[in-house]
Amino acid sequence: MSESGCPARVVALWCPDWPAIAAAAAADLPPTAPVAVISANRVAACSAPARAAGVRRGLRRREAQARCPDLYVAQDDPGRDARLFEPVVAAIDAAAPGVEVLRPGLVVLAARGVVRWFGSEEAAAERLVDEVAATGVECQVGIADELFTAVLAARHARLVPPGEDEEFLAPLNISEICVEPSLTAPDRVDLVDLLKRLGLRTIGAFAALSPTDVASRFGADAVAAHRSARARPQRPPSGRALPPDLVVERPCDPPLERVDSAAFAGRALAALLHTRLAAAGVACTRLLVAARTGNGEELARTWRCAEPLTPDGTADRVRWQLDGWLTGHSATRPTAGIVLLRLEPVEVVAAGALQLGLWGGVGDEDERARRALVRVQGLLGGEAVLVGVLSGGRGPLERVTLVPLGEERVPATDPSAPWPGRLPPPAPAVVLTTLPPIALEDASGTPVTVTERGLLSGDPTRLSWGSRSWRVHAWAGPWPVDEYWWDPAAARAAARLQVRLEESRALLVIHVDDRWHVEGVYE
Repeated sequence: MSESGCPARVVALWCPDWPAIAAAAAADLPPTAPVAVISANRVAACSAPARAAGVRRGLRRREAQARCPDLYVAQDDPGRDARLFEPVVAAIDAAAPGVEVLRPGLVVLAARGVVRWFGSEEAAAERLVDEVAATGVECQVGIADELFTAVLAARHARLVPPGEDEEFLAPLNISEICVEPSLTAPDRVDLVDLLKRLGLRTIGAFAALSPTDVASRFGADAVAAHRSARARPQRPPSGRALPPDLVVERPCDPPLERVDSAAFAGRALAALLHTRLAAAGVACTRLLVAARTGNGEELARTWRCAEPLTPDGTADRVRWQLDGWLTGHSATRPTAGIVLLRLEPVEVVAAGALQLGLWGGVGDEDERARRALVRVQGLLGGEAVLVGVLSGGRGPLERVTLVPLGEERVPATDPSAPWPGRLPPPAPAVVLTTLPPIALEDASGTPVTVTERGLLSGDPTRLSWGSRSWRVHAWAGPWPVDEYWWDPAAARAAARLQVRLEESRALLVIHVDDRWHVEGVYE
């Protein structure tokens, strides 16, 4: 809130398709060239000419190239995106100081100063668009009372009147609460999928829920998303001072002029910063990266993050920023090497409010587990450590593709394709790789089989597995599968059945070659 009690307005500038634009600029391609950026063999971003040819985010690389044979494909590179975005940020900062980078392609700043300088929000937006256009880049501007609303307003090129954030958000599709990765948790997509299945199709419908109901039925990220949907401050300003001695700096002798040496110094400084943050019991959510050159030039840039920064996240942002300064456009490049590097937490949260992982602090668990698994690979070989990838298929075992750790996690078959006869949820908690035989009998003791029409020959009442047997309390199915019926050599007919036994046991069984087998166990 401002001193007058009115909301502190926020300006957001968004450069659409920035990863694709940066990839095209790095390859010296014309603006009309179709470009796609690939991550994990799928399209993560694409340019407008590529979309006009049918390329969409999420497509596999081969399908994207089939739709657009002239498509230029580049690998995802956050460092490249940040380096080429620095001249854009510098142009905005020259016209309106106080820019915060959410990610390459998206910045925000307080509206109060820039609006006072240019006279109105409309004039400020027009001037900022012109400043970015002078660097050869197109952008869209959004202004609103809250940061989240301003970012969505930029995507729609809207200036939301004061006090009307909720009215602007209400008709938007619910999927837009996860459209901006720099403001959302990684699992926000799962929340959106759940809300859609509950019938909540718009942000307004989600905002209409009671905060108490959301907090009691969903996780912490849902509470944060609900605050954003209601246009409430995501991280309200705190009046308490930052703990002392959190600022870290490092003199550089000789001066840093190469990106690799600068990145090495930045990583060491990031480790020192997080040591002090841990000692103070806080985590950083907004970081100032500052540097001084041999000619006395002062460089500074603020990075804002949705989640508290990890040591690796801090080191990445420092590396991206130094790369942008040292190898950026000649007009913004310093005239001498960097002699002092400083990291300053601008905004922190209490570490007690963070959810600690199984193996340590926030963000540490994945890295520590990965290092341990890589060590096992070094001892036993590359094929010794396998990770599962969700694939397409009808049975639970078919839907898992195992690939060596470190290789591209590509499923054997497309999980989004239709699979007639696929087992419906829930999936069994334990999937057996060897299928032990069992017997199913009806009330008269006659073995239950599957007919040619895919139906059971009788109602199962008893299941025998080895020397033990149980009464069948309930069953669901069968789900018949008739694969490769056109090829006698490869034809396979099967049927799956879910059965609930006494003592609350539940099994997934499959009928193959006139025999029943256990395929999975439910818990």
